[in-house]
Amino acid sequence: MKNIVYLVFTMSFSFVQGQNNKGMSVYKTQQRFWGTWSLISVENINADGSKISPYGEHPVGMLIFTKAGKYAIQILKANRSKVFANDKDKATTEENATLVRGNNSHFGTYTIDENKQVIVFNVQHAFYPNWEGIAQVRTYSLKNNVLTYTVTTPTNGGAAVAKVVWKKN
Repeated sequence: MKNIVYLVFTMSFSFVQGQNNKGMSVYKTQQRFWGTWSLISVENINADGSKISPYGEHPVGMLIFTKAGKYAIQILKANRSKVFANDKDKATTEENATLVRGNNSHFGTYTIDENKQVIVFNVQHAFYPNWEGIAQVRTYSLKNNVLTYTVTTPTNGGAAVAKVVWKKN
């Protein structure tokens, strides 16, 4: 009986220890992401291999990952024209179209799978409402505080794949 109790205790301790090690591994992986990131570039790669920068050559943006598993992304074309009327409700059709094309933002929760090198953005709300309530899966690489991920379903539709690069602040 003493041996059985010892065996059950040892197996339970090993199981809990394994769970803690796995939990610590997930914690350490996610910890590398926590904080704020500045946008370096967004490049759409078309099916024919051609590339475009939908937010210009030097876009601006911020990505925030929190310890609580929340995220927020804001991407803007750096050189946007001002609204002539100085009132967004009085912007012309062309001004509104330019503003829409020069912006991408969304927020929600995230998970990271280091083994698969995947970030899953669970979009709660987005400037592009078609993404709301959808899990956006991104393959990523993280080296020297530079995060690069791939968007296979960019907001411009079509067959382009976006490569997005961020630098940790």
